[in-house]
Amino acid sequence: MTNTTNTTEPVIGGAAGVAAPAPDVTGATEPDRASRPDGRDGRRRRRQVWGVMSTREKVVRYVLLVVVLFITIGPFLWQLSTSLKGAGEDIYTANPSFIPTEPTIENYLKVAAAIPVWRYIGNSLLVAAIDVFGNIVFATLAGFALARLQWRFRKAVLGLFLATLVLPGEATIISQFVTVKDLGLADNLVGVALPGMIAALNVLLMFNAFRQIPEEIDQAAVMDGANAMQRLRYISLPAVQGTIAVIAIFSFIGAWDDFLWPLIVLQSPQNLTLTVGLQYLQGTFATDQRMIAAGTMIAFIPIAVIFAVLQRFFFKGVEEGGVKG
Repeated sequence: MTNTTNTTEPVIGGAAGVAAPAPDVTGATEPDRASRPDGRDGRRRRRQVWGVMSTREKVVRYVLLVVVLFITIGPFLWQLSTSLKGAGEDIYTANPSFIPTEPTIENYLKVAAAIPVWRYIGNSLLVAAIDVFGNIVFATLAGFALARLQWRFRKAVLGLFLATLVLPGEATIISQFVTVKDLGLADNLVGVALPGMIAALNVLLMFNAFRQIPEEIDQAAVMDGANAMQRLRYISLPAVQGTIAVIAIFSFIGAWDDFLWPLIVLQSPQNLTLTVGLQYLQGTFATDQRMIAAGTMIAFIPIAVIFAVLQRFFFKGVEEGGVKG
């Protein structure tokens, strides 16, 4: 008898001679995929694409932007509308008109006739110019010293600047008035501008801007023999022009809109700033809201001009002040 040896082929996938289905890229076999309800992929994976907003998200964002715009710009537009309304329009009606039916600039002429508005504007511009110049110079020097120079008690001084941000301005206003009075600057525009010539917030803004400059650049300048002032002038200042513009805008707005401090320091009518002088538009027994609205618009115009001129530097400064990764 001949012994016949039954040779069996390798079993793949369990049953002999039946090839196992090849898995797909998701790890599921063909029978498994076919047995699932969707016929393609049993587990629906929601794909999230970063940076792409859905239509619903866009609608929500635009609605919120319109609401914020209405809250912030609405009162300004209403004041502008009131300042252009004539005496024949009733501004106290239950359904006032937003657009003036008979627009006129007579209210602005009344402001100039009621108070020496041009003199008050000049006083405010002088105070604002002193504060802007002082903050640009002193905040820049202080920020550079804190960020780029090594000296004793540097961290302690930086902590004091941070601590002053916690105190409100009203907490030190009495001591400021006593100091200004002892210096003989009461009822003087220089005394009004003196406390605002350097602000702790502006110093910290310059400190943060200078800190973003790579230290290797300073080290290379030191190796070339540059002193601190040369490094500030030729290396650091060109890199922080945007932050300087931010400081100029903040300083101008703060000095121009300040009301409480000039009201305390100034007594003579010819030395009043615009914000304080505008209170004379409000009478004891009668008040013309159209004229007050016109005075408000006059006070707003310089701020709008300054921001329009420096806006490109402003946004550049915001980017400079950001934390770099």
